[in-house]
Amino acid sequence: MTTPRPEPIDIAAPAAGCADGCSCCSAETPVAAGPTRKPVVSEARRAVLNRRVRLLVAATITYNVIEAVVALVAGTVASSAALIGFGLDSVIEVASATAVAWQFSGSDPEARERAALRVIAVSFFALAAYVTVEALRSLFGAAEATPSTVGIVLAAVSLLVMPFLSDAQRRAGRELGSASAVADSKQTLLCTYLSGVLLLGLVLNSLFGWSWADPVVALVIAAVAVTEGRGAWQGHHCC
Repeated sequence: MTTPRPEPIDIAAPAAGCADGCSCCSAETPVAAGPTRKPVVSEARRAVLNRRVRLLVAATITYNVIEAVVALVAGTVASSAALIGFGLDSVIEVASATAVAWQFSGSDPEARERAALRVIAVSFFALAAYVTVEALRSLFGAAEATPSTVGIVLAAVSLLVMPFLSDAQRRAGRELGSASAVADSKQTLLCTYLSGVLLLGLVLNSLFGWSWADPVVALVIAAVAVTEGRGAWQGHHCC
């Protein structure tokens, strides 16, 4: 009696998941055979997901425009470098979301993905550079911010809104196998972290006069932005 030979295991094959071979997609999402391993999505479902991404991007742009205006005005009134930086981060968010909107406005979004990813990556780097400079300036006493109730409310609202937008876009992007949509959702998630840092800094400054708290944590956020920017530039979108 012969013993059945076990089937050979291809250890070189990438794990089932997203287009670049990572396993960040859900286990329920089937993937096509072959080197690209793109998620298998019907044309009808793909049209629904493309429309969903466009709507989420439009919502992100609209909210960030409002957020930028409020933050920049409140930051100028309170002489708050943190609030002004948060407002400029919202402007960068708009640039990132606009790149994804441009990508999905065409008949073949995948053909525009690389360019959209580069825009997102550059926006991450710009955000990291600005936050680092402003954080160091604040630490060395370049400006002393006065308490801002408007800033505290804005940061709290953003802390509630941004995770929802980020999660919804990431789910749609993963199902589509779109690296740019997932990368933009990370940009939105990073804005959530910044909202938390801003809220903490403004509250501590308001209650205890600890003006150093915000810039210290902002430097950590800047490091995260650099990491995410490198991933977007290289086309990685696992998380």
